[in-house]
Amino acid sequence: LFLLQQRAPGKVLHDAVCNHLNLVEGDYFGLEFPDHKKMMVWLDLLKPVMKQIRRPKHVVVKFVVKFFPPDHAQLQEELTRYLFALQVKQDLAQGRLTCNDTSTALLISHIVQSEIGDFDETVDREHLAKNKYIPQQEALEDKIMEFHRSHMGQTPAESDFQLLEIARRLEMYGIRLHPAKDREGTKINLAVANTGILVFQGHTKINAFNWAKVRKLSFKRKRFLIKLRPDVNSSFQDTLEFLMASRDFCKSFWKICVEHHAFFRLFEEPKPKPKPVLFSRGSSFRFSGRTQKQVLDYVKEGGHKKVQFER
Repeated sequence: LFLLQQRAPGKVLHDAVCNHLNLVEGDYFGLEFPDHKKMMVWLDLLKPVMKQIRRPKHVVVKFVVKFFPPDHAQLQEELTRYLFALQVKQDLAQGRLTCNDTSTALLISHIVQSEIGDFDETVDREHLAKNKYIPQQEALEDKIMEFHRSHMGQTPAESDFQLLEIARRLEMYGIRLHPAKDREGTKINLAVANTGILVFQGHTKINAFNWAKVRKLSFKRKRFLIKLRPDVNSSFQDTLEFLMASRDFCKSFWKICVEHHAFFRLFEEPKPKPKPVLFSRGSSFRFSGRTQKQVLDYVKEGGHKKVQFER
């Protein structure tokens, strides 16, 4: 239970959770909750919590990974990697992290190694009967056990590292799909990652716009607009337009794009004014918090004590 002042901004709650967990690299995580229209949104760190969560007693706020770095070796602390591993486990269970059977079985085998230790056929069978890591797990059980047998002697920390090593190469790692339509009215999904904005058809990536190519992001009502830098070799129109279900969906996706751009591309937190290039006129929203570079520098400079934690 965290007690907050009436007008405390989101950052106070976020910091309280990180302190409670002894989490140094808390900047990779965010607090997510359903707003009054039941749409999942991220807690804005600059606005008062009470203005965002209207009925706190009835709302479940989740602490989840928000920014997935290109390489988990950039995560310095064992606790951070453990929390990332838990996120992978949850994304598998919810069917959000889709991949082929071999990759799925390999991921689960590392989770099993970290949870129960070295392979033992009887123990494995009992454990897999009780714990469902994915829907329709039965078909993969023999494959999971075969992989688990090869992880003998691997510590939980090593298992987390190996799990993230496999996960980060998957197309759907850290991806949250936002339904939209293109100019022709074709149903697609938009997503944002450390590299830029991605376009999916179903679970297949069909296009990517790297941050270096993006000149400006904006939204007008339901329309999400990506203005690209002119490219000599391309016949591309320079502004791409996507239609989303509502203005709220559109604004929510725009915000998370702005935050990803700032976190992964900027050296330091953007100052309130003048407004950065990536903003449209309509919103004063800005990224708040340390950028990835600031987090890496802070941890490397050793301005904190290494934390022992109980799994």
